[in-house]
Amino acid sequence: MIERDAVKDLVLETIQTPRSAAQKIISLYLSRDVLWTSLVLVACFNSIIFSMSLLISDTSALPPLLRNPLMFFMLVTGLQVLSVHGFYWGGRALGGNGDLGDLLSLMVWLQFLQAAANVCLFFVLLISPGIEAILSLGVGILGLWITLNFITEALHLPGLLHAVGVLVLATVGIAFGLVILAAMIGLGALGVPANV
Repeated sequence: MIERDAVKDLVLETIQTPRSAAQKIISLYLSRDVLWTSLVLVACFNSIIFSMSLLISDTSALPPLLRNPLMFFMLVTGLQVLSVHGFYWGGRALGGNGDLGDLLSLMVWLQFLQAAANVCLFFVLLISPGIEAILSLGVGILGLWITLNFITEALHLPGLLHAVGVLVLATVGIAFGLVILAAMIGLGALGVPANV
């Protein structure tokens, strides 16, 4: 069991030196069953926080999919699974030789941090939507920086530029995956007329 102080230290290390934190997370050697389950649970938690934020936000511009908590959860979970595999195979295409389990453990930790950030942003949203928007942008940039470092470390890539290449390749793969996912969920849930 990881102690609370150890978790705090790992959070700070992830922000300050993400590759060093990545090595510590990988060294935990968690089983893939635990990791996949954790990924789904964190996606569920993020979906709940997002749904709560909709209660105090204008949702008229959002497609029906994003206003449906269950559909949103399915989309987030599917996107996370596609991202892990997209990063892994993109990394392999660019010469990476890391393990899928190592990458998965880092992505689960990243999603855990995202969930914690979303809770903080939710309370900021109650006070000032403007400040929340600025902080959300900052969290997004920080998340991208950590993601690139995590990909580099997990897939044993030469540097961050290779991780950027992996991100581009994965984005293309994820786009195709989302088309398939949208077909499974149904175009109606996305707000697209059935006769299109």
